[in-house]
Amino acid sequence: MFSKKLILKKTHDYSAVKDPQMVVVFIHGIAADSSSFNSALKYLEGTQSLKNARFVTFDLLGSGESSRSDKLTYNYKEQLEALHNSIEKLNIGDLPLVLVGHSMGTMIVTRYADTYKKSVNKLILVSPPVYTEKDLVNPAFAAGIKVFKDAVAIKNRRVLEEKAFNNSMDKIVLNRRNYKVLSEITTPAVLIYGNMDQFIAAYNIPKLLKDNPKYLSAIKTEGRHGVSRDKYTKIVGALEEVLHA
Repeated sequence: MFSKKLILKKTHDYSAVKDPQMVVVFIHGIAADSSSFNSALKYLEGTQSLKNARFVTFDLLGSGESSRSDKLTYNYKEQLEALHNSIEKLNIGDLPLVLVGHSMGTMIVTRYADTYKKSVNKLILVSPPVYTEKDLVNPAFAAGIKVFKDAVAIKNRRVLEEKAFNNSMDKIVLNRRNYKVLSEITTPAVLIYGNMDQFIAAYNIPKLLKDNPKYLSAIKTEGRHGVSRDKYTKIVGALEEVLHA
């Protein structure tokens, strides 16, 4: 049991105005850190229509500059507790809160919105891994996960040996409740994904939209898995909707 109060390292906090009208928090994916949003943030913060937004990034537990410990299990409970404590420290009051997740980060922000209900105004889910229980027991799916791990190994093979990576994969990315939680979420959410993304099981997205048409929508782009330029304008549009609501 981790004895200290769990909190995430804040790595970026910017607003072009003294009194922003919205707070946008970004949560990165597995085997990554908050720097995966750097290029997107440069674009968003240079967009005139978003000048009244405050943009904040955090490193998840076990990533970047946030805590690492053998006492941590890197499961939903710990990541959500740390994220909640970190958001509380932002002192945003009654301002609209938008959570932007990428890859595994989409699952964390979705579970956060499901846990804290009315505290989140909108979810922007970039490259969400939408895996069903049927996928998780399919040998072909296991082969796909291996392809992903091979891609991670190309950048840094040692990551595959880290407790944070392996537990995050088992307890969050491959969690059997992910699809159900997203299919029943009552926070408006837009799924933004590339048509060349081989890691997210995009064939499940039409079914997901059918299961939860009231709260879910999706935008397909001409990109792959990363937080790439093809997704920037789509994120802008989703944020503008909150500002203009």
